[in-house]
Amino acid sequence: MASKDRILRGKEETRSNILNAALTIGKTEGWQALSMRKIADMIEYTAPIIYEYFENKDAILSELTKKGFTILSLKMQDAKAKHRKPGKQLEAMWMAYWDFAFTEIELYQLMFGVEMNCCMDQVTLSDDVVKPADLIWDVIEEVMKAKNPTEDEVCKWYYTFWSVVHGLISINIVRQGVSDDINQQVLSNALTGIINTISA
Repeated sequence: MASKDRILRGKEETRSNILNAALTIGKTEGWQALSMRKIADMIEYTAPIIYEYFENKDAILSELTKKGFTILSLKMQDAKAKHRKPGKQLEAMWMAYWDFAFTEIELYQLMFGVEMNCCMDQVTLSDDVVKPADLIWDVIEEVMKAKNPTEDEVCKWYYTFWSVVHGLISINIVRQGVSDDINQQVLSNALTGIINTISA
């Protein structure tokens, strides 16, 4: 049994090394530079060993995308837990989303297709991970509870939020030049304005 455990631990460690190497290449050279050969060279394995764990490069990118959504979800849940009022929860979750985008910029690019193909559609999160969209959706419903909103109305406001936040993030990733102070002011004003509108 101990021998089986060691083998399993060894496999998990190798799998983790492959993913970490891929993420390092993505951060240092960009996702377009990623290849199975580069991953193998970085961790000093042969390419066939990499293929024992992942069918191809897309499978690695999909796994990293899943990792990104898991991290983002946890950060948003933590942000929500710090507030009791739904409006404050919404603002805190979107701020956590913003912070994630620039703390884990390469994962964000991978997850949402900023300057590259998006992997999001191929990802299935584990049952214990609440999708970021579901977290936001539920709190929008709570903020609008008195209005008894339809699904379409909640959907409209979710996409309003996401369009503003993701749009501002994408602008900053693709084209730098605006100060952090201005970005924070634009983001805060936009979030406050939307929250006030749906709360009224």
